[in-house]
Amino acid sequence: MTAAVDQETGEVLTRPERPLAARNWRIGIAVLLIVGVMWSFSGLDAGLRDVVEAPREGWKIVKEMWPPAFKTVYHRGAVGKIFESLYVAWIGTMIGAILSFPLSFLAATNIAPTALRVPIRQVFNAIRSVPELIVAMVLITVLGLGPWAGALAIGLHSIGTLGKLSTEVIETSDEGPLEAISAAGGTWVSRMRWGMVPQVLPTVIGYWLFRFEINVRASAVLGLIGAGGIGGELVSQLNFRNFPEVGAVLLMVIAMVLVIDTISGFARRRIIAGSGRKIDDDETGRTVNLIGDLGGSGLTR
Repeated sequence: MTAAVDQETGEVLTRPERPLAARNWRIGIAVLLIVGVMWSFSGLDAGLRDVVEAPREGWKIVKEMWPPAFKTVYHRGAVGKIFESLYVAWIGTMIGAILSFPLSFLAATNIAPTALRVPIRQVFNAIRSVPELIVAMVLITVLGLGPWAGALAIGLHSIGTLGKLSTEVIETSDEGPLEAISAAGGTWVSRMRWGMVPQVLPTVIGYWLFRFEINVRASAVLGLIGAGGIGGELVSQLNFRNFPEVGAVLLMVIAMVLVIDTISGFARRRIIAGSGRKIDDDETGRTVNLIGDLGGSGLTR
C-alpha cells in the first residue's frame, strides 16, 4: 500500500499498489520497445558520430541557403510551377473524390451485400498500399514526363483513402431518415438520395478538403521525379548545389502549403459545423491515421 496526505484535511489516504503482474507487463513492454529501437538503429548503418554531426552539417546547409535568391527562381518560372503543383493536387483530389464517393456506398456494411462490399473494400486497401511516388513512376513510363502523370497518381491514391473514409461516414450515419423514406414507399435510390447523401456529404466534403491539403504536399514531391510541379525546380537547383535558390524554392513551398492549409481548414470547419454533425475524438484519430497511411510514401506525416 502507498500513502498520501490530504492537504486540506490532513487525513492519510491509502492507495493499493498495482499488482506485480501488471507492473512486470509494463516493464516488459518498455524493454521490448527499447530493444526494438536499438535493433532498428543498428540496421541504419549509422554510428554515434553520424548522429552527433548531423545537426551541425544540416546547419551549414541552412546557412548557405541564406539569403534566398527569390529573384533568380522567379525568372526561372518558379511561380508558375507553384501553381502547377496546385493544379496537380486539385485535379488529383477531384479524381479521387468523384470516383470514391459512389464506390463508398457499395463498400458500406449497412448498404451493400457482402459479395459486393468485400471486393470493393479490398480494392481500397490495395490502392492505399501503393505510395503516390511509385504510382507516378509507373505512369511516367506510360504517359511520359509531365503534370498529368502526377495528377493521375495522386487521384488513384486518393480513391483508396477517400473511399475508406467515406465508407466509415456512411456506416455511422443515422438510419432514421432511411426508415422514414422506406415507410413512405420510397425506392432504394430515393433512400440514398434524400436520406443518406444529405447527412454524410458535409463530412465527406470535409475529408476531401483534408485530402487536398495532403495532396498539395505530395504534388511538390512528385515533381522530383518529373511528374510536374515545383519539385522539378527544387531538384534542379539541388543538383547544381545552388543553395540560395534552394532556400527560395523551399520557402515558396512552405508558404504555399501554409496558405492552402489555412484556407482549407477554415472551409472544412465551416462545412462540418454547418452540417450540425460533431466529430468525436475516435473518428478524428481514425481520419488522421488513414490519411497518414497515406501516403504510405511518408509524404503526409
